[in-house]
Amino acid sequence: ISLENLFDAWTEFKKEKANKKDVAEFEINLEDHVFKLHEDLKNGDYKHSDYVSFYVSDPKRRHIHKALVRDRLLHHAVHRIIEPEWNKIFVFDSWSSRKKKGIHGAVKRLQDVGLRLSQNHTRTLWVLKLDVRKFFDSVDHNVLLDILEKRTPDQRLMALFRDIIESFSPGLPLGNLTSQLFSNVYLDKLDQFVKHELKIIGYVRYADDFILIHPSRELLVDCLGKIKVFLRERLHLDVHPKKIVLKTYTGGIDYLGYVCFPHHRVLRTKTKRRMFRRVNDKNFTSYNGILKHCNSYMLKRELMRATKRNDYVDLAP
Repeated sequence: ISLENLFDAWTEFKKEKANKKDVAEFEINLEDHVFKLHEDLKNGDYKHSDYVSFYVSDPKRRHIHKALVRDRLLHHAVHRIIEPEWNKIFVFDSWSSRKKKGIHGAVKRLQDVGLRLSQNHTRTLWVLKLDVRKFFDSVDHNVLLDILEKRTPDQRLMALFRDIIESFSPGLPLGNLTSQLFSNVYLDKLDQFVKHELKIIGYVRYADDFILIHPSRELLVDCLGKIKVFLRERLHLDVHPKKIVLKTYTGGIDYLGYVCFPHHRVLRTKTKRRMFRRVNDKNFTSYNGILKHCNSYMLKRELMRATKRNDYVDLAP
């Protein structure tokens, strides 16, 4: 971890965080902090600090663990080094926490794959939607470290991974940039299994929510059993038993805030209700951006009425 990398990581890290008290205080003596961090890393004296714990509801109540600024800066520096290399390995259909990916890309990909596999909507498709139960809490440190070690010849970097990962237990902390990358590293084993051993073309994963799409219901039932075994034996994870969905694509699939159909998608009812509770002039543009990715002409008009706006801009369906 070079000084240049640490200063570049700071530039990335402080974007949209400059008004945070802890970040502003760190920046007052930035050079002293960065040089001390670099020295500790160079001498092997770096130790990850404890976390600050709090809860957020967006919309689900989540327990967040926030690292100190010094540690978060290191997370960014580590991410800058290893993310490009791991990104070359990941399958195309891993859509979370990656450049040029994201939620909207994932739901668009689902529609594109559905069009291709249904032969332009001329045959019925079945969809299997699964969720990993308490994923971040359930990540096995030894399994993750073993995966990382196979592709990390630098033992000093490997020791740094170990310190970051073992700074929190159980699992990985929500809030760390490294947790986002490590989650993709961990679930890449699942991606490779589904793609190359089960040979499923219609596969889309965003974080711990994933979908298999295929003309054969029987084949997907068989895949479900094999995925359960693979997750338990290889990754020490479980499919959430109450979140298994197997239905035809024409019935609509509730995925990542949208209900996806073969020809279109609409905003999920719960997302719609939450949006109308929270919308105001300050966040209108953000919510309007969400609506661009689904059929929402009338919904946009309702949203504008809710905020008493008269500038009917970008109301294309």
